[in-house]
Amino acid sequence: MRALAAGTLGMLLASALPATKTLDCYTIDVEGGKSVLIVSPSGESMLFDAGWPQTANHESSVNRIVETVQSAGVKQIDYLVISHFDVDHLGDVPQLVSRIPVRRIYDHGDFQPAPGAAPAPQRFRAYDEVRQRIGHTVVKPGDRIPMTGLRVEVVAAGGKLIEKPLQGAGAPNPLCAANPQAPVIDRDVEDNLSVGLLFTLGKFRMLDLADLEAHYDHELVCPNNLIGTVEVYQVNVHGQFKGMAPELMGALRPRVAIMGNGARKGGDPPSWPLLRATPGLDDIWQDHYSVAGTQGTNPADDFIANLESADEGQLIKLSAESDGTFTVTNTRNGFSKTYKRNPAYHGRSGSNLVQ
Repeated sequence: MRALAAGTLGMLLASALPATKTLDCYTIDVEGGKSVLIVSPSGESMLFDAGWPQTANHESSVNRIVETVQSAGVKQIDYLVISHFDVDHLGDVPQLVSRIPVRRIYDHGDFQPAPGAAPAPQRFRAYDEVRQRIGHTVVKPGDRIPMTGLRVEVVAAGGKLIEKPLQGAGAPNPLCAANPQAPVIDRDVEDNLSVGLLFTLGKFRMLDLADLEAHYDHELVCPNNLIGTVEVYQVNVHGQFKGMAPELMGALRPRVAIMGNGARKGGDPPSWPLLRATPGLDDIWQDHYSVAGTQGTNPADDFIANLESADEGQLIKLSAESDGTFTVTNTRNGFSKTYKRNPAYHGRSGSNLVQ
């Protein structure tokens, strides 16, 4: 079954490749962890997080990552970005680099335990040995990761956020008044150290804030929207409610939200109405049917890569063009939908965004 699933995945990914060079983004099914493969039009690759290591309740995500990388025609990972050091994002980097070459690693710096918790665990120490050997960059807000053919801007890292609006952003956000800032969850130290990235290809923009929670989401868009609008929003914290900030989602005004959830992690039912109420949102795509919810708090089956009754490691693939057009594909059944950019909706001018 594994070989068959991997072969089917490869055929679907190959058949989904457009004729022109695109930005391709693969939201890999790592069972409620996070791992996203980004391939720029130049062919350079980034892996944003590494899913799970082998645990009592999870298989290592390395096999699924390697299958996706190979199916995408990528020979190495040029940029491995670890958003933060929680177990479902750090994964098993030593095993990963033994399977596929990695050129350089980027992260927020040192492991930060929660108050009263133990110091850095062995999994982090093993990772640290690898990053020192390969080469390692600590990023901060305002930095750019030098991916050829794609603009990759760091908007959050190490508990700090950009302080000045990005190009075309900076408008006051009227949603701030109606949505008070959520409190910090003190135990979630690493979540809120997450590296957050904005990807730009011409007129296409995608925001991925990893596990940044609602308190910090608020500061990115209140009182002024420092990000601007995006076409695609990778949903924070796997769709857990603690990452939901209506003032962020309303300011971003995405056409599509993509959720890297698991069947029993993320995709919280209370998150659904907040996402669904986002102005201008056409669709929500998910890695998994959320069994905690109902049909009313999950998208239609075509927009879910893995249904409740089966898990075959299927994924959501996005292909974007520089004119802002993008296509999202479900590798489980080949269903895809193309979204044309609406200049009146996402047009940018001067220091502001046309809302």
